[in-house]
Amino acid sequence: MPWQIRLHWLVAILLVITCVTIELRGFAEPGSAPWYALVVTHFSSGVTVFALMLARLFLLLCRRHASPAIAPKPPKWQTGMAHLTHTLIYLLLLTLPVLGVYSRYLGGKEWYLFGLSMPFTDVADRPQARMIIGWHKTLASFGYWLIGLHAAAALFHHYIVKDNALVRMLPLMKKR
Repeated sequence: MPWQIRLHWLVAILLVITCVTIELRGFAEPGSAPWYALVVTHFSSGVTVFALMLARLFLLLCRRHASPAIAPKPPKWQTGMAHLTHTLIYLLLLTLPVLGVYSRYLGGKEWYLFGLSMPFTDVADRPQARMIIGWHKTLASFGYWLIGLHAAAALFHHYIVKDNALVRMLPLMKKR
């Protein structure tokens, strides 16, 4: 199985974990052990997504490990929309972790990745940290829609267009 497919699904799984943990955080008592576990898992999954997206970008730029081609070849407008959507997803999944980590750094309070204490500024800039986390939340909400569009396009290609756009990215399904 090509590396781009492996990384695609690993990122997808980590995104689910990232989103679920931050949503479940609201059900835990702030400051409690479950709350910290959810927050640290959210941060750690997000940073891992960043690293995997860098790896995907590297493989994409090398052009030795590109995603398999769609057959039959889609119209140019669909290819253009796919490239735009993928570019936005890459930008989003590289930007969100940077904003999240930077907001934690500026917050001036101890925080953790993978259970390890991370650096933070001695003089907190909480207004700046809140503004950055606001951007993070806004972009994350946009990401839900963008990834939903991505999934809907895959289903459209599979059920309406009847090409291999979805199946080529599913590691366990027999190729048509």
